[in-house]
Amino acid sequence: MTEPMPHVLLGLCAFTHDSAAALLIDGHLVGFAEEERLSGIKHDRAMPRHAVDWLLAKHSLSAADVDDVAYNFDPARYLPAVLPAPAQLLARPRRAAQRSRSFLKVAARTLRRLGELRRCFPHAQVHAVPHHRAHGLYAFAASGTDHAGVLIVDSLGETETTTIAEARRYPDGSLHYRQHEALTDPASLGYVYGAVTEHLGWRRGDEEGTVMALAALGDPSRFRTVFTEAVRLTGCGFTVDSNLIALRVLSGRASRLTAEFRERTCPPRHVDEPVTEVHRDVAAALQERTEAVMLHLAHRARQYAGASTLCVGGGVAMNCVSIGRIAEAEVTDTMAVPPAPGDSGTAIGAALDTWHQRTGQLGTGAEHTCYLGPAFTNMALPEMPSHGLHARRVPNKARLLAEKLADGTIVGVFIGALEAGPRALGHRSILASPLDPDVVDRLNATVKYREPFRPFAPVVLADTATEYFQLGQRAPYMSMAVPVTDQAHQQIPSIVHANGTARVQTVEAEQNPFLTEVLREFAEITGVPVLINTSLNIKGKPICGTPDMALECLAESGIDALLLEDRWVSAP
Repeated sequence: MTEPMPHVLLGLCAFTHDSAAALLIDGHLVGFAEEERLSGIKHDRAMPRHAVDWLLAKHSLSAADVDDVAYNFDPARYLPAVLPAPAQLLARPRRAAQRSRSFLKVAARTLRRLGELRRCFPHAQVHAVPHHRAHGLYAFAASGTDHAGVLIVDSLGETETTTIAEARRYPDGSLHYRQHEALTDPASLGYVYGAVTEHLGWRRGDEEGTVMALAALGDPSRFRTVFTEAVRLTGCGFTVDSNLIALRVLSGRASRLTAEFRERTCPPRHVDEPVTEVHRDVAAALQERTEAVMLHLAHRARQYAGASTLCVGGGVAMNCVSIGRIAEAEVTDTMAVPPAPGDSGTAIGAALDTWHQRTGQLGTGAEHTCYLGPAFTNMALPEMPSHGLHARRVPNKARLLAEKLADGTIVGVFIGALEAGPRALGHRSILASPLDPDVVDRLNATVKYREPFRPFAPVVLADTATEYFQLGQRAPYMSMAVPVTDQAHQQIPSIVHANGTARVQTVEAEQNPFLTEVLREFAEITGVPVLINTSLNIKGKPICGTPDMALECLAESGIDALLLEDRWVSAP
């Protein structure tokens, strides 16, 4: 008897920043990859052809075998913003007209993109999935819980910017997902944070984390009034004042801050200008207000759902200090941020939604996992992989790595399947000893080539985490910054940021056996079960997704050596 053909469902984040692809076979997530990790183009906006080709080839499929394609935007949902609000027309008629035209243009462009996808996958049905629903379903599925509140906060998903939902998975696998509340643009916390990031001289949509780090060095009181007026809390969330934050126009050339904002804070900083006290204080006030708004929204989400778990997704969920504040305030028992909370993760969420629409089931495979991308375990590597480098096979790689780290060596690690999301979680990482007092300066100056005030995240064995971090739950995806203990201050001050926190990653053998073994070996040598873990890349480039990218990173940075699967690569 012939076995039935499997149902092949491809989820896509495409034609926008952080393009990615996910594959479900018979409702089970079997792979996910972000295009930038394979193309080498940071925040790649293209159709994720490398990711799609890898997913299909891995399972001996072709484009003709795809039954459904789930896309992470719905063109019809842009249309409500095409008709300007009367208040917008009265206050700023020209800007309101520009905004209206831009939303109509993007709606038409999104519709054309759906047509492109139909041509790429000729036998598939193409589904347009509401952006925030894709975020929400992925955040819930990744948590592995059966009942949760879901808070999505980003810059823009069609017209939505903030949504609160309740999700419940029943024993038979069926799903109930109900959105209780939604804020629409121009009430956008992500838009405000991106606008100020750009104003302070960093790349919007890329370097918001730099501003978050800078904030710890500033005084928020200096500009507290400005940001309180710019983003006002309301009974149903918040509003944004267009006198300070310019009405959004969907164009990279449109200004995002008003003359009044600039007059009340500071002139725009050019990327080459020094960072001064005023920039630190603006960043501090922005971050303080962001934390207040996120805490307010978290309380609302808890009230609606009444669940012990709060799932948070969207670009603002990558603000780990805000996530840490919510956890510290004990708004809920457990905070659950997926490994890829930004737009790339909506490739998984869109696929899950389409499977749910077809079957009533949520789909499986996304829970408690992040290592979903390509692996290169059987690659061939010559003894001299490139000029000036030598590769040798090592038998006990965990022990060797721990010994080298204890000696002060900074090592790139490329092992196993590529992780999902913006944080390197041990498979595409740079590891270093936190016991070296100069390690942060060295990593920033000669390895990562980035601002000296930026901190580095610690990775710790889960069963010893509370000795060093004030942490009440697992933190496997480096998604929250938490206060450190006195022991951490005394033993490993290199991982403590200026605000007394650290963005910690906890590791268990079930999730990452190799990194667990390295930490245990390092603890045996040094007495400390903590390492510094940062991403295997240099500033301006994506995390290395291929061996060639990793070798290039070794050659171009101050990394001392690279553990490439079971080979130790270094200068002879």
